[in-house]
Amino acid sequence: MAGPLKMKSNEAGRATDNAGDRVGKLLERGPVVVLSGAGLSTASGIPDYRDCEGRWKGAQPIQHSDFLRLESVRQRYWARSFFGWPTVARAAPGRGHHALAQLERAGRVELIVTQNVDGLHHKAGSASVLELHGGLAAVICLSCRARHPRAAVQDWLHAANPELAGNPAPVAPDGDAHVAAELYAGFRVPACPACGGLLKPDVVFFGDSVPRERVASAMAAIKAAAGLLVVGSSLMVYSGFRFVEFARREGKPVMAVNLGRTRADHLLDAKVEQDCDAFLDGLRMRLMPAT
Repeated sequence: MAGPLKMKSNEAGRATDNAGDRVGKLLERGPVVVLSGAGLSTASGIPDYRDCEGRWKGAQPIQHSDFLRLESVRQRYWARSFFGWPTVARAAPGRGHHALAQLERAGRVELIVTQNVDGLHHKAGSASVLELHGGLAAVICLSCRARHPRAAVQDWLHAANPELAGNPAPVAPDGDAHVAAELYAGFRVPACPACGGLLKPDVVFFGDSVPRERVASAMAAIKAAAGLLVVGSSLMVYSGFRFVEFARREGKPVMAVNLGRTRADHLLDAKVEQDCDAFLDGLRMRLMPAT
């Protein structure tokens, strides 16, 4: 395995071109699986969790077990989601999302496995998308398993907490927002209108497990693909890192486009430290010059 090609301060342009060429040649050899992370959606106005060293920028997300056990945690989640959801709902795909959709239609991308829950790959027109952690656009009842559109739940939250309408709150990753504790201490969380059960976003919270069938589908696609391309992920969470390990065991090349350190730097065949939007759009133009 060739050593990873990383940008150095005195060789940035040359290293980027070299690593970028290797990514382009990988896609020319055959369709790849793309593993996308939060760094791809920052251009769409959705913040990411980690800095360039892979460290948390703020408080860690809610844990699955805490959401199930504690009403106060559910109040915190839904109050913050009440303010954060509109940012996700209005977000438009960036150039990187559109580039991947076009590369898929051109036969260069076999599957997008996304760690994101914002739905932007679908909005961009990608057809083959596996949402590893689910999606914020749906809410599920933990009792009767009924599914409700998140937009409808927003109306229920507003009706139950009309005094909070119009209060601004800085946005945070994954449809979250920074909300003062006094605002969510008495937040009223609506129940499932079908059975009165607990409502939960249809996403995999931290501490929960990704459904096995999703993992199996992603691994089967990697096994059949020319390689794995990681886009905008530090891979600090094992749910994504496992696919790099699997690809290496299968003898597949693994490359990454990410600003900053990743957990898999020592396993990469090439790494482009460049803005995801700019690189993917340039890659699209290189591989699809007539579009």
